[in-house]
Amino acid sequence: MSTALAGSRWIKADLRARKGQAVLTVLAVAGIVAALITAATLLEEGTNPWRSLFARTDGAHVWLYTDDRPDVSLNGIDGVTRVAGPYRSAPVTVAQDGKKEPAALRAMPATPPGVAHPVVAEGRWLDPSQPDGVVVERSFAESLRLRVGAPFTIIALSGGRHTLYVRGIADSAEQGFYPQWTPGLAYVLPLMLDRIEPMLGRSEWVTGLRLADPDATQVVSQRVVVMLEDKLQRVYTWREVRAAMELDNRLLGTLLALFGAVGLVAAALALANAAGGRVLTQLRDLATLKSLGFTRGQVALLLLVEHGALGLLGVLAGAVAGWGVMVLMLGSTSVAPAPMLAIVGGTALAVLAAVGVPAWRGGRTPPIPDVPSGPPRGRLSRLARLALLVRLPPALVLGTRDAFTRRTPAFLTAFGLAVPMMMITIGLGVWATLDDFADHPEQVGQHASLYVRAGKVEPAEARRIAEKDPGVAEVYPGTEVNALSPGEARSVRVRAIGASATPYPFPVVEGRMYGRPGEAVAGQGLLDLLGVEIGDRVRLTVGGTPLIVRIVGRNVEPDQDGEVLSVGLDSLSAKDAVPPEFYALALKPGADTAEVRGRLLAESGEGLEVQEVVNPADRLAVIRVIIVALIGVLALIGLANLLTASALGLRDHAFDLAVLKAMGLTPRQVMATLVTATGLLVVLGVGAGAAAGMSVVTSLIDLQGDTSGVGAGIGRAPSALTLTIAVLTAVGTALAVALIPARRAARAQVPVTSR
Repeated sequence: MSTALAGSRWIKADLRARKGQAVLTVLAVAGIVAALITAATLLEEGTNPWRSLFARTDGAHVWLYTDDRPDVSLNGIDGVTRVAGPYRSAPVTVAQDGKKEPAALRAMPATPPGVAHPVVAEGRWLDPSQPDGVVVERSFAESLRLRVGAPFTIIALSGGRHTLYVRGIADSAEQGFYPQWTPGLAYVLPLMLDRIEPMLGRSEWVTGLRLADPDATQVVSQRVVVMLEDKLQRVYTWREVRAAMELDNRLLGTLLALFGAVGLVAAALALANAAGGRVLTQLRDLATLKSLGFTRGQVALLLLVEHGALGLLGVLAGAVAGWGVMVLMLGSTSVAPAPMLAIVGGTALAVLAAVGVPAWRGGRTPPIPDVPSGPPRGRLSRLARLALLVRLPPALVLGTRDAFTRRTPAFLTAFGLAVPMMMITIGLGVWATLDDFADHPEQVGQHASLYVRAGKVEPAEARRIAEKDPGVAEVYPGTEVNALSPGEARSVRVRAIGASATPYPFPVVEGRMYGRPGEAVAGQGLLDLLGVEIGDRVRLTVGGTPLIVRIVGRNVEPDQDGEVLSVGLDSLSAKDAVPPEFYALALKPGADTAEVRGRLLAESGEGLEVQEVVNPADRLAVIRVIIVALIGVLALIGLANLLTASALGLRDHAFDLAVLKAMGLTPRQVMATLVTATGLLVVLGVGAGAAAGMSVVTSLIDLQGDTSGVGAGIGRAPSALTLTIAVLTAVGTALAVALIPARRAARAQVPVTSR
């Protein structure tokens, strides 16, 4: 009992003596654990939105869109267990707060179906006693800022306006989130849809198939294609819906996972350095404990408890912080306990392993050594010899010598600084890539800033108004259609824009741009989906009409997970291309997008539908906040390593201070000696980390782009100016921190004692 009490007092006294370093250790570990928990939750949540929604809605695995009610029994297909619909759906335009958004209005019964039924999150489901009610899919409602009870004004294809009222907001697993997946989705009663759109020729029929085996979607889809023939407009499966829901979260989760995993290594190294440094500086105390009766195991346990407690406290704080952030972002039901417990347990083991070896070494300290353990003698590093050769000032030569007297701790210190700096450089590269998206949207396929749809005016008049505007440089007529891929038995997006001879300037990173009818460029996601390469021919079906094109290039494609085929408008048949569905407007340099939009609406008497293009950088803006937070955590890790190196250096050369002063060195020169010793390790670590980060940053970003379907060719390294500022800031901050204990030590009166 007395031994335990004495040990606890010793631990408390030691922690009080180094409060700053202890707090930094806790914060660094907490930040890494919070990042790992956030990453695991977002990566899981990248799939879970679909998975959880699919389970709650008893979703369908295959969705079919036909131009008429199917006249065949889809229940008879092998593997199909239940059928949702068919439901009639009509295209409309939602006019809300001065904006117009495309939507699909679907007729649903007052009693929710047993399969693929939306789950009402707010309000209630459709009620025959309130025929003007509408239930809006949640992401569409959030985009329009709708609430239960709000008016919902729609414009039918005939131009008629109808005002409905939001009775409910529901979750659905049948399509991705708006606006990445368009059109928006809303549900009304069949009688209301008949009143809004009485013409059946302007609508389509939607049918969902629930399968016994989700992996059988391709086989079932191929049978559906054969059975329905020309009536089938498009088909997609649960895999496309899941991919559409997961992109942004998985990108953010991957970034956090990379930072967290590498940061955990850096944090473990910082803990090991801190524990090893404290063992060296406490040799007298440890020897005294041994002489008082502490066994080797008890001393090792004391060190393990002291340093392990700091790490475990950081693990606990990080777990609470990570859980709290995810609850605020996603709700308590989205935070899975299993990954969180695995991260907490794994990090705790890493912490204990990191401090275990120094603790074991501390337990082997002999009782009352004859002389205190000093740094190795009789060796000069090559850098110190070079400093002597070029006749640097004595303070710098001595500092260069002192930096590498203990080579293993010096290497670990430099490596511990290099790892955080490497990740900071990668974070700056991600930031530079987002800046490039924002500053040069044409490099991600957004040469056009506005999309104009005819609305109430004739297509030719819409084009004339657009071409007449002084801020418009080019007008590209375009149409987007869904094409069936017979080999995959699913739909893909075909974007026809501009003429083949004067194509829309897609950013082609492999191959070349199409230049004649029958040629196309494709996103990486489409190439992977169809299993084709540049130079291959692809056969698709658009509304029953064959579309045979040769892929001549790969473009950067941020939409639809890269599963988009881009062709000239003249590659489509006349029935699909005339009149154009929209006009893409490229603006002149310096033209303000909002001003051009306002002029177009005024000139057309609000007859045009003008939409601004959503830049991918806007959707990923939260990543900037994450990068700043992670850089802060990595800086704490580097600072913890730096304080350990400074403490060890001061301990090794504490008795040299009086000797240096006796040799004639001023306090400033003594201080320069100590700062140089630490500064060399800082410069080496920061420089190596920055170089390593620059060598891999673009390839890592391109790898993420390739796996997400966007395609390689988007990665950008931080500019030379940005990297220089980051390196100078890191080195300057480190030197400023090292200056504080060095100044105190240089001014202290240290008596000369024998060794």
